[in-house]
Amino acid sequence: MQYIAPLAKLIEHFRALPGIGAKTAVRLAYHVLDMTPSDARALAAAIIEAKERIGFCNTCFDLSDTNPCAICASETRDRSIICVVEEPQDVAAMERMKDYKGLYHVLHGALSPLAGVGPADIKAKELIGRLYGDEVKEVIMATNPTVEGEATAMYLAKLIKPTGVKVSRIAHGLPMGGDLEYADEITLSKAMENRKEI
Repeated sequence: MQYIAPLAKLIEHFRALPGIGAKTAVRLAYHVLDMTPSDARALAAAIIEAKERIGFCNTCFDLSDTNPCAICASETRDRSIICVVEEPQDVAAMERMKDYKGLYHVLHGALSPLAGVGPADIKAKELIGRLYGDEVKEVIMATNPTVEGEATAMYLAKLIKPTGVKVSRIAHGLPMGGDLEYADEITLSKAMENRKEI
């Protein structure tokens, strides 16, 4: 279907977003057109403000509008533990759990030679720089359970070992409420490997 030029442009911008298909982009575009002018301006202003005010923390490389970020600046966080994640949204996921009270380090990717992502393309050097001194006792690898995530965790563990800092890996396995029959072999293998006594 042919759309008038401004609508087509809006649809294309929505389609460029991850996870948005053609039908969803059209629905979002029509929703924006149904908004009041003040609501549309507020949405546009929120996008511009987020883009202009949000940057990266110089310590952990998470998204932040302050430097250091609120987590790195907090006096109540356990500074002896650093949880390493691939992307800023992983920090948000860990924080929703409300159990982890340490610090974070965001890599901004994972090693992937096929995609041309090497050690210089992630924040590995910056992580190692944070480990010198006596404060950090453990680094928890919370990279994704993918080939790239596993390779990244193993690579970083080899770099960290000489510093004397303990390196651990989050357990992987079956999700709560999941059925064994639908689990893939790797997930089942990890679940068996990470079993513990009850």
